[in-house]
Amino acid sequence: MLNSLFMTITNANFDGDAIEKQIYKMLAFRDNLREKTGLGNLHDAALFQVNSRQAMLDKAATVGVLATKDEDIRSLREMITYGLKGMAAYAEHAKNIGKENPEINAFIYEALAATLDDSLTVDDLVALTLKTGEHGVKVMALLDEAHRWRFGNPEITEVQIGVRKNPAILISGHDLTDLEQLLEQTKGTGVDVYTHSEMLPAHYYPAFKKYEHFAGNYGNAWWKQTTEFETFHGPILFTTNCIVPPRKEEIRQRIFTTGSAGYPGCKHIEADENGKKDFSEIIALAKTLPPPEEIETGSIVGGFAHNQVMALADKVIEAVKSGAIKKFFVMAGCDGRMKSREYYTEFAQKLPKDTVILTAGCAKYRYNKLNLGEIGGIPRVLDAGQCNDSYSLAVIALKLKEAFGLDDINKLPIAFNIAWYEQKAVIVLLSLLYLGIKNIHLGPTLPGFLSENVAKVLVDKFGIAGIGTVDDDIEMFMAR
Repeated sequence: MLNSLFMTITNANFDGDAIEKQIYKMLAFRDNLREKTGLGNLHDAALFQVNSRQAMLDKAATVGVLATKDEDIRSLREMITYGLKGMAAYAEHAKNIGKENPEINAFIYEALAATLDDSLTVDDLVALTLKTGEHGVKVMALLDEAHRWRFGNPEITEVQIGVRKNPAILISGHDLTDLEQLLEQTKGTGVDVYTHSEMLPAHYYPAFKKYEHFAGNYGNAWWKQTTEFETFHGPILFTTNCIVPPRKEEIRQRIFTTGSAGYPGCKHIEADENGKKDFSEIIALAKTLPPPEEIETGSIVGGFAHNQVMALADKVIEAVKSGAIKKFFVMAGCDGRMKSREYYTEFAQKLPKDTVILTAGCAKYRYNKLNLGEIGGIPRVLDAGQCNDSYSLAVIALKLKEAFGLDDINKLPIAFNIAWYEQKAVIVLLSLLYLGIKNIHLGPTLPGFLSENVAKVLVDKFGIAGIGTVDDDIEMFMAR
């Protein structure tokens, strides 16, 4: 179930055959459960049958998003569904490490069923949306625990962005267990491993620092891969989203997928019954290809998850009390190719020098290579990690609230200016709303699945807003 939801996240799986196979697999599970229970009076979702791809497409046309006629009900159902897909992605990662929470799995079933219940009102679905946020917090806490249990607490790390002269493999996505297996299998082979996009924060974990061939990070956010994969030269392993359809056949032949990711014509690597994956074909290919071409030099610093930031708590609190730090800006979320996202680069550049950016997710690539300086030894960009590590930013805020003796998290000198693109950003947003954080600004546009009335609820109850111009927004944030 988790894998099925994960496969349908934006840019995760483009392989129609893989999706068709997964549908048949899930229908078989469903039919077996139905026969075991002997229940009657079931929804069509528990009964319908398909025996071809065309039959699937025909069925989809009758039950898709627009089958829900009421715009507000449809809007809330979609927001919940998007949140569940993000939740499933994080639960899947935790499961791969060996951590599960049955309560999260049960809620996903409950919420999916609720999206088919026509008796539920708008108020019922608003409540379920917040409950989705509650479980979003739980699943991110679960994954945070799993990562730290398996790989150690992230620590301040300088990551090289240049290249070495060895043949290499580029690993993209979010699944750290895949990276661990790849690093183990490439030991002593003469093949280096570089991270790409959301895999960058792997460098912050102590467990990966022992691998001398773990060379650095190559490139930028996911959407630049069409050009950066050309200059990398070696094979690329996608452990999750975000795949951009490769323009050239030569690049497609170098792309491998695993887990929930997939692309037609690219080799998919399955795990055995023990979760082990054989990456020998990728390693063999890497040895035949040139080393990566250098596209930049230098380094970037990250590793500011909640454990590391709270180790600096005294320094941070003193900087706030002295006025050296006037405000923190949470700029987490996703990056994308649209020109409108240049807003976030300009926003970071124009922020007053007495402000600090807290970031997580690939949105950081809009400003993490800028020379924004530091405040009393504290870098002005604190990268907590992957999109799921937005949980760290919430923990930091809650601990600062406690440290300052405040009764409301919204009284902290923290502003939220978040970029969204896909479903994992939605579960992060819902989680922040559940934690009571208000006045979040979301851009570069508000989600298209929000109806006018649902958008009004978010504005009235939580202060959700879009973005304006950089100068006006900075003035507004600093005045609060």
